[in-house]
Amino acid sequence: MDVSPRSTTIGLAGLGNLGLPLAGTLVRAGWDLAVHDTVGERAEPVVALGAKAVPDAAALAERDVLVLAVPDDAAVEQVLDAYLAADRPGRAVVVHSTVLPQTATRLAEVAAARGVELVDAPVSGGAERAESGTLTVMVGGADAAVERVRPLLDTIGDPVLHVGPVGAGAAAKLANQLTMFANLAGVYEAIDFAAAHGVATDALLTALETSLGDSWIARNLGFWDRTAAAYDRSGTPVSARPWSKDLAEVVQAARAADVPVPLAGWLAQTLAARVEAHAAESAR
Repeated sequence: MDVSPRSTTIGLAGLGNLGLPLAGTLVRAGWDLAVHDTVGERAEPVVALGAKAVPDAAALAERDVLVLAVPDDAAVEQVLDAYLAADRPGRAVVVHSTVLPQTATRLAEVAAARGVELVDAPVSGGAERAESGTLTVMVGGADAAVERVRPLLDTIGDPVLHVGPVGAGAAAKLANQLTMFANLAGVYEAIDFAAAHGVATDALLTALETSLGDSWIARNLGFWDRTAAAYDRSGTPVSARPWSKDLAEVVQAARAADVPVPLAGWLAQTLAARVEAHAAESAR
């Protein structure tokens, strides 16, 4: 089956901070899209654009490709089980959710047994880049499976990077999260250190912009405050936010691979409180 807007039906599960802008981008690009979220009213903005809302995940089984943007590994498995309950080989699954590498590989095997190809394709860039179709997409899967769904991935991502077999996309995403959050923790700590010596935060960040300490994180510190505020509005618990969940998954995946990650372990215990406190202070 060729995957194209003209010939392929898409089902998307999960309309949170990532899934909703993803859905909007797909509809605007002409894809035939059905959506589902456990909070039904979240579908209203994309239904207004032309998507179809379905009452449960099982209703997505009639779609040629399932796109998953649900919060965690358990939700991915739950929706995938409903999709695979229909005996329709030849379909495909794209997992945009951030999951453990071992979850991706295990579920790909389950899907393959039903004649369905699964690729893990987590993304980086946030809601703003999801809306513009410029997310970085890290894809794990067999060459043929990745190329088959590339037209769909190209709609939401630039660049789309095939990083290895199934599970490699998930591993690359978690590696990105570790790098990103280590940088964020360093910036927060640098701000505290500088402030204790009389350096204003704005002055420090300006200095960093033309120094070797420059980074996207330092230049976009408000991104995390906006993201935390969006999670507050959607009722997402702190434990499910990436500075909690993703760092915990880095530690879990590293343990399974027997890779020491002492920095990730420390961040998993300390960073969430700092991100939430900074966001609350900025909102005052």
